[in-house]
Amino acid sequence: MVERLNRNPASVGELAQLFDMALPSFIEHLRVLEGCGLVRSQKTGRVRTYQLAPEPLKLAENWLAEQRTPWERRLDQFDAYVMKLRESDK
Repeated sequence: MVERLNRNPASVGELAQLFDMALPSFIEHLRVLEGCGLVRSQKTGRVRTYQLAPEPLKLAENWLAEQRTPWERRLDQFDAYVMKLRESDK
């Protein structure tokens, strides 16, 4: 859903067509995403349209970027340790 909404806003009906699930269950998923702040909705007449709220995703992206360097360093250290063990086994 998030990937689809990244392209442009869509109505509940448009979004639901992409998934094989009952409409009430699908709407509940949208409510969860909206409750988390990942999507916003607007009702015009009988049509509710959802759009992506990029701010929380940007926060997550920034946090992941901050975590990448320390984890890459740890993995490099682990790789060096494993290579050292392999060399000592020869």
